[in-house]
Amino acid sequence: MTLSNIVLCSMTRMDTAKLKKFLKEQRLTFATFLSVILGVVCGCIIRATSSTQWHQRDIMYLNFIGEIFMRMLKCLILPLMASSIMTAIGSLDLSLSKKIGVRAVAFYITTTFLSVVLGIILTVTIQPGADRSDASNRTTDEEDMAHHKPHVSTTVDTLLDLIRNLFPPNIVQACTRQFQTNLTQQQGNPSDDIFTWHISSDSYIDGLNIMGVVAMSCVFGVATSVIRDSVQNLSAIISQFDKVIMKVTQWVILLSPVGIFFLTMSQIVKMENLADIAGKLGLYFLTVTAGLSIQGLVVLPIIYFALTRANPYKFFGGLSQALMTAFGTSSSSATLPVTIQCLVEKNGVDSNLAKFMVPIGAVINMDGTALYEAVAALFMAQYYGVELTFGKIVAVSITATAASIGAAGIPSAGLVTLIMVLEAVGAPTDKIGLIMSVDWLLDRIRTVVNVMGDSVGAGVVMHLCRNDLEKLDENSAAIEEKFQNTHC
Repeated sequence: MTLSNIVLCSMTRMDTAKLKKFLKEQRLTFATFLSVILGVVCGCIIRATSSTQWHQRDIMYLNFIGEIFMRMLKCLILPLMASSIMTAIGSLDLSLSKKIGVRAVAFYITTTFLSVVLGIILTVTIQPGADRSDASNRTTDEEDMAHHKPHVSTTVDTLLDLIRNLFPPNIVQACTRQFQTNLTQQQGNPSDDIFTWHISSDSYIDGLNIMGVVAMSCVFGVATSVIRDSVQNLSAIISQFDKVIMKVTQWVILLSPVGIFFLTMSQIVKMENLADIAGKLGLYFLTVTAGLSIQGLVVLPIIYFALTRANPYKFFGGLSQALMTAFGTSSSSATLPVTIQCLVEKNGVDSNLAKFMVPIGAVINMDGTALYEAVAALFMAQYYGVELTFGKIVAVSITATAASIGAAGIPSAGLVTLIMVLEAVGAPTDKIGLIMSVDWLLDRIRTVVNVMGDSVGAGVVMHLCRNDLEKLDENSAAIEEKFQNTHC
C-alpha cells in the first residue's frame, strides 16, 4: 500500500469518526426536526382521509401525549427558574451582577424595540390589510370568539399590572396566581367608557407570576451574594438543588420528539379550513413571517457579529435543539431548560451566566412577540379602516414593547397582551378572532425568534464580561468544596 493510500484511508477513518460523533451529538436535534415534519405530514393525511369532521374531544385525545409532555415541561419552570437565578446571582460578585444586569436589560430592551420598529415599517410598506375594503368579508368566527373572549382592562391598567406583579404580596401565591385588573360594567352605568366601570377588588387569575418569581429570586440571590461568607452552606444547597433539577430536565428533554410530534399533528388537524386561511390572511402571514425572518436571520446576527466579531450562524447552529423545541412547544419558558443546556454545552457560555440571563430574557425579551403584536395591530387597523396617524404608530411602538415585556413565555400569551396594543390604535378588540386561525403557526415562529434573542443576549454579555467571569468557576468550586468538607 502506497503512502498516499495510507493517508487517504486515515483521512477517511477520521472523517467517518467525525461524522459519527456529529450524528451522535445531534441525534436528538434530528429526531426533534423529524417529529415536526412527521407531525405536519400525518396531520395533513388525517385531514385528507377523514370522512367526518373531527370534534374537540377527538382532537383532545390526539393531543393527549403532547399535553402530558407540556405539563412535564411546565412543572420544571418554577424550580428551575428560581434555583437558576439564585445560584447564578449568588455566585456572582455584586458589582459584576450589577454590570451584567444592566447590560442584559439594555440589550433586551434595545432588540425588542428594534423588532417593533421593523414590524411597523413592513406593515406600513406592505399594507397587508389595506385591500380588504369589502365589509362583507370582515367577519369573524363567533364560536372562536366565544372561546377567546379577553378580559376587559385599559392600557394603563395593563402597564400597572406589570409593575404590581413585580411585587407579589405573597411569594407562595406568586407560584400559582398573578394579578390582573378586570373591569365590569355596573348596573345603571350604560356608558361605554370603560374608565368609568367598576374595578374588581379580587383580580387574581390562575397562572404562574413569572415576573414576581424572577424579581424575588433576584432579591434573594443578591442577598446571598452580599453575605456570601455567612451563608456558604445555603449557597451550596441551592446549587446542589439546581443540579438535580437540571438532571430531571435532561430526562424530560429526551421525550421531546414524541411530545412535539403529537402537538404538531393535533394543531394541523384542529384547523378548520386551510384554503380559507390562505386566501384571507396570506399577506398578513407573509408580513409577520418576513419580519420574524429578518429579525432572527439578519438583525440579531448583525448585532452579535458587531459586538463579538464571531460567526453568529455557528452560534445558532449550537442552538438547533432549543430552536426545534421552541417551534414544537411554542413556549420560551418551556424551552428554557433546553436553551440553557445548548448555550452551556454547545456554545461554551458560562453556566452561571446562562442561568442568569436566559430566565430573565424569557420574561422581558420577546423580540418575536413584540414584532407580531405591532404587525397584528396595524393589520387590524388597516383591515377595519381605522386611520393610522403618526401618533398612533408611535403609540403602537411603545405599547408593543411594553406589552411584550409582560407577555408570559407560554403558548399564545401574546394574544392576551395584543389587546392593549389594539387599544393603542383604536382597532376593534372584539374582532381578534380574525387572526387566530393562523396564530398557531406564527406563535411557534415568533417563539423561535424569542429564544434566539435570549440566547444572543447571553452570548453578547458573555463576550463583554468575559474577563470578569473567569473567577466565577473558582468561587463556585471553593464554596462546594467547603460544603463537602464540612459534611464529610
